[in-house]
Amino acid sequence: MKLILFSSILIVSLLLTDCQSKSARYAEGSKEIGQGKRSRIANDYYTVFKVIDGDTFWVESHDNKQIKIRLIGIDAPETRNAFKYKKHPFGAISKTYLSDMILEKEIRLIFDVDSLDRFGRTLAYAYLKSGDFVNENLVRNGYATLMTIQPNVKFENHFYNAQVHARENNLGIWQNSISE
Repeated sequence: MKLILFSSILIVSLLLTDCQSKSARYAEGSKEIGQGKRSRIANDYYTVFKVIDGDTFWVESHDNKQIKIRLIGIDAPETRNAFKYKKHPFGAISKTYLSDMILEKEIRLIFDVDSLDRFGRTLAYAYLKSGDFVNENLVRNGYATLMTIQPNVKFENHFYNAQVHARENNLGIWQNSISE
């Protein structure tokens, strides 16, 4: 039992450290983007045809354009080692959850101040046709954590409250953490 508890604490600690580290790197990178830089797509519905991980996926527009989307304000565990980012055991679970929610479905994309990141991905908030807010859903159910980067902070409070909910209810990545 002690080993399981220790392992759970270690996993959550590593995830939080990785998220803080990513947040700092992204904050540095966001300076390169420049305020007001915009993607070439409009706020419309798009069909999701591939999920990369718990916060990144590909959509296809009605005119067959393929666009890589990174969800704003959240960070999901990594599904593979890439650059300085390390694969996390919960990454596959997070990816599966997002896939079940959006794969082969139409979603509406909404932008904040900057809609492109330094990697050329389109930054967006995503909504299902039912009105469900995908970004918030991932955090509220413990499949992603809060990670806001200036100037895209429109829903920071929503995501913070969602993360508190997930943590207090031991959901997703928080399911084995110690209550404070």
